[in-house]
Amino acid sequence: MRQINERLMNWASIIGDETLEQAEKASRLPFIHPHIALMPDAHLGKGATVGSVIPTLGALIPAAVGVDIGCGMAAVRTQYRVEDLRPDRSGLRTAIEAAVPLSAGSYSSRVTDSAQARIDVLLKKADFDPARYAKNWQLQLGSLGSGNHFIEVCSDERGSIWLFLHSGSRGVGNKIATHHIQVARDLQEKRDVELPDRDLAYLEEGTGEFDAYLGELRWAQDFALANRDEMMDRVVACFAEFVGGPVHELERVQCHHNYTEQETHYGKTVWLSRKGAINAAQGVAGLIPGSMGDASYVVVGRGNAEALNSSPHGAGRAYSRSKARKTFTREQLRTAMKGIEYRDTDAFLDEIPQAYKPIDVVMNDAADLVTIRHTLRQLVNVKGD
Repeated sequence: MRQINERLMNWASIIGDETLEQAEKASRLPFIHPHIALMPDAHLGKGATVGSVIPTLGALIPAAVGVDIGCGMAAVRTQYRVEDLRPDRSGLRTAIEAAVPLSAGSYSSRVTDSAQARIDVLLKKADFDPARYAKNWQLQLGSLGSGNHFIEVCSDERGSIWLFLHSGSRGVGNKIATHHIQVARDLQEKRDVELPDRDLAYLEEGTGEFDAYLGELRWAQDFALANRDEMMDRVVACFAEFVGGPVHELERVQCHHNYTEQETHYGKTVWLSRKGAINAAQGVAGLIPGSMGDASYVVVGRGNAEALNSSPHGAGRAYSRSKARKTFTREQLRTAMKGIEYRDTDAFLDEIPQAYKPIDVVMNDAADLVTIRHTLRQLVNVKGD
């Protein structure tokens, strides 16, 4: 760990100057307490750095959560082992691709019974109409999205099979976040508040704008959790059909990495926004995925107080998507994905492992933040274009 200034601590050994500058701007806000913690996977984001943990007193910064509210991971350990799987896994991949809508703008054609049960719970929790943001939000439940979102079948160091996925609150969460980022900007501009970055605009506790954001933020976090559970149930069903037997869930791990919760740090109750970071309090289970084709990790938190009980959420980008597409080739992607069943397409060039920080470096930087329980290696990879 390296202290950048009195309000900024950094755990990233690989980090660009622009990323540090962006984080330093956020650390100047007067309501930061005690400091911002930059995780090993930190890289440039919108307003607030991806891979940062931002504790605030009496205020929330919508951009410090990000536009994919509640984005996170889910993993299930099954009773099956690698030797139980047929060598040809293309049928499993295509079955998952058929069961879970992939890519941006792709949603379910109908609401399934299991999705409806989750929707009913979400409707009871909502004190607003989600259709105001997305009329088809109910059809979005159980869909993956694109970018770095994925579904994987993996094996751990003992040969046990895990089902693993990454997604968030989809279009409805994005629109909720975008709306409140703009509300915060408008408020600060109206008050002539000088900000180090206009995307660091904040909402003050005790105001109607703050309450509206908090309520809708929490709902979107619940939606993201339900979305992952719905997808995981579909993946479990596909896997059961592939292996020809029931799946016993030996454990299911869930964690957000774009969210806000009230926590106590350094003697004060703060609003802790983790933007690309997971809860790594003592004994808390978590998931840290590598990039496409790389290792992922099931971890348990070590409760590092200086890191605000947090850890990285993944590898962290080293190349922008546009630069990755110009730098790497489809043949390099094929080499990186050797031995893994995946959809061979140019669409995934910007997700090639080389476009990310090396996950082993990130995990080495996180050695005082988490303990590794399992190392997962991909057997099947499913992504949206």
